[in-house]
Amino acid sequence: MTTTETPVPRRAPTLPNGRRRPKHKDNKIAFAMLAPAVILLSIFVIWPLVYAWVVSFYQWSFYEDSIFVGLRNFRIVLEDPVFWDSIGRGLMFSGITVPAIMLIAFVFANLVKTMSARMATVLKVSIYIPAVISFVIASIVFVLIFEYRQGLLNYLVSSFGGSDIAWIGSADTALLAISVPAIWIGLGLASLIMLAGLLDIPESYYEAAEMEGANWFQRTFFITIPLMKNILLYVLVTTFVVTIQQYELPLVMTQGGPTQSTLLPNLLIFQRFTNDTYLGYPIAAALLLFLVLGGISLVIFKLINSEKAVDG
Repeated sequence: MTTTETPVPRRAPTLPNGRRRPKHKDNKIAFAMLAPAVILLSIFVIWPLVYAWVVSFYQWSFYEDSIFVGLRNFRIVLEDPVFWDSIGRGLMFSGITVPAIMLIAFVFANLVKTMSARMATVLKVSIYIPAVISFVIASIVFVLIFEYRQGLLNYLVSSFGGSDIAWIGSADTALLAISVPAIWIGLGLASLIMLAGLLDIPESYYEAAEMEGANWFQRTFFITIPLMKNILLYVLVTTFVVTIQQYELPLVMTQGGPTQSTLLPNLLIFQRFTNDTYLGYPIAAALLLFLVLGGISLVIFKLINSEKAVDG
């Protein structure tokens, strides 16, 4: 005959004098600790966002009384081909930079993993240095590199017998030119995140695969990538959001030109905000961009948390 033991319920923590601490006291302490963050979030994030939605329904100006216009600002933005062209350029810009950042960062992380501790530290510091450089400074440096007559790149091209190329002066190459510093800056954080994901994979998986005769490509595609898919999706969405919102690089390097070939969405919003008398258009455009990016981010993060993105 067997007997079953009934689990004894856990008691609430007791104070030194033997009395139990009331649960509501713990809740008050938690609310008190969260209050500063909630207040700052409300002041600097929630309130400006709510106010922006209110302003978007008005013909709003610093110099005149506001007039309620309903959804007219949104209709003007949605009917503006310049806005949709900027969205297309933003997607093209992200289509160049995001895959390049992810591919180079993945290869770099695999390389660092095979290095000694000292060499790995040197490489990690080296790859992360561009991430702490502002986009404005990076823009100036790459303008000097891409400059038509005295730039370093054209000097190298002419040294091999080629002719000078207007890297940032031609609509055919300007978008590609501003993608280079974006890739350079974005590599650092993406590489370290991927390296952390690689180091989290047990070496025994690779040893077992090697014993079965799997080569490097098979180990990468059947072990590394499946076990890192959450990390890869996270890097994908964060890098995409950062790149499509880029405006410092085209502002400093090309001012959106030539012929609006580098006029990305945020740069269009910035130019309309600084040049227009009425601010309904830039605010409505910013909110529409916010909805698009929020929707894309929500879908990808939902995918991360879904059964498809759960390891095993």
